[in-house]
Amino acid sequence: MKKPSRRTAVVLGAAAAAFGIAVAPASAVPSTVWTVTPSPAAYTAANSGNIVLTANIPMTCTTSAASGTMQSATGNPATVASIDAVTFGSSAAPCTSVLGNVTTVATPPWTVVGEDYAAGVTTGYVGNVNAKVTAGACVFTVTGKASATYTNSTGILAVNSVSGDLAVASASGCGTVVTTSTKPTFKGNYAVKVSGTSTIPTIVGSNP
Repeated sequence: MKKPSRRTAVVLGAAAAAFGIAVAPASAVPSTVWTVTPSPAAYTAANSGNIVLTANIPMTCTTSAASGTMQSATGNPATVASIDAVTFGSSAAPCTSVLGNVTTVATPPWTVVGEDYAAGVTTGYVGNVNAKVTAGACVFTVTGKASATYTNSTGILAVNSVSGDLAVASASGCGTVVTTSTKPTFKGNYAVKVSGTSTIPTIVGSNP
């Protein structure tokens, strides 16, 4: 019997795909075991570049810091770290906006949650975000989560929230600039180290 030519095989494959009957590559299996090294371990994090909260107007911080504990975990999603303290700005370098200096008071704990892992990068989000922001007479509270990645080779927690991750739970004195319909974004990088050392912690996701 004559074997199908390569051209015939390509044509048949294209036809099958057109009718939606091609077999797609298997999706990656989500990680359910998260190995943090060292674990448990206290960590500190400092901003690498500006931290920007935008709620219709950008509010920029040139200094920000966080601390907490990292630990191995199971499940998906899984909490691989707690953020027990986080600060934005300082008396010497306050956060700024067109409305004036900005004061942000966080209500911890926040969390770092892993959802996916590939090639040394954990994808997930910073959860349980809750912070009161004051810019001039405008006061509002931000809640929700912020999409993020953590890269083992650099120790950078990159927060890069998208519209809809965060919400304004309440607002006063802001007029129409910030309302409960506003969808804030939170963006910036943090360099993470094991407390008191120069060691970069690692997070590895797997599905044994």
